[in-house]
Amino acid sequence: MSKNTPKDMRLAALRRFATAITALTIIGLLLLGFEESYAYVLVSLVVGYFVDLVLETLEAWSNGRKARYRGGFIPFVNFLLPAHISSLAIAMILYPNEQLWPIAFASALAGGSKYIFRLKIGDKVKHFLNPSNTGIAMTLILFPWVSIAPPYQYTENFSGALDWLLPVIFIVFGTLLNAIYARRIPLIVAWLSAFILQGVLRAWFFETPMMAEVEMMTGVAFLLFTFYMIEDPGTTPFKPLGQVMFGISVAATYAVLMMFHIVFGLFFALFAVCILRGMYLYTINKRVIMKAVTSPRLV
Repeated sequence: MSKNTPKDMRLAALRRFATAITALTIIGLLLLGFEESYAYVLVSLVVGYFVDLVLETLEAWSNGRKARYRGGFIPFVNFLLPAHISSLAIAMILYPNEQLWPIAFASALAGGSKYIFRLKIGDKVKHFLNPSNTGIAMTLILFPWVSIAPPYQYTENFSGALDWLLPVIFIVFGTLLNAIYARRIPLIVAWLSAFILQGVLRAWFFETPMMAEVEMMTGVAFLLFTFYMIEDPGTTPFKPLGQVMFGISVAATYAVLMMFHIVFGLFFALFAVCILRGMYLYTINKRVIMKAVTSPRLV
């Protein structure tokens, strides 16, 4: 039997993440008590699909190749999976009250960032910004009156044993997805360990209760960020050591933001680390090109 290729694993991961976030959105709106409106979901999906299809069409036309969504229903659906995941994440997390255009803006920016902020590494062109997090972070920066959905919404209608069952489901399912398909367990372990460490250090240095610094880890919102956002396979390192450094960097950046009393630190920390990683990859790639051009060649 032949082993699955990285492309196969990526597609399998996308399908499962898309299924998971779709199920969470539906169950959340019907049962859990999500504060978002149905219009959030509809607008975010329509804009996300539209932007991805338009930009892919333009890029395929300019490069003289076939658009990736062509070839039948299955390729079309597979192409829209990233946009589907990003759009639902944005609709779930952002809360602009009755305004719909911030949702549309964030969804469009998430899709556009994949085509604008890219680097050529070897023979492949890759985007380096986490799409959904980029849309969320930039919307929060540009429009300070926009907030995030209250974290209590994930278990608002639950009590007793169900309050424990839901987080366990997220942890188990998220661990399986990341262990088998995304393969980002080193990143998650490093992120969680570094988050605890920064909380302990800040509590010691500022003489604050340690529990107050780390208790957010018990919330469903933190679990969703950990298992379904920070570990995005397309914008995080593949090698274990790189994953560990990425997770530690996000936690360290979060700690710095907290010391400056900057809210929404999780999203801003991930956004900043993705930018720094992109700058690092650009520098490394430029050095490789310059070395290849200037190195002597054997005749």
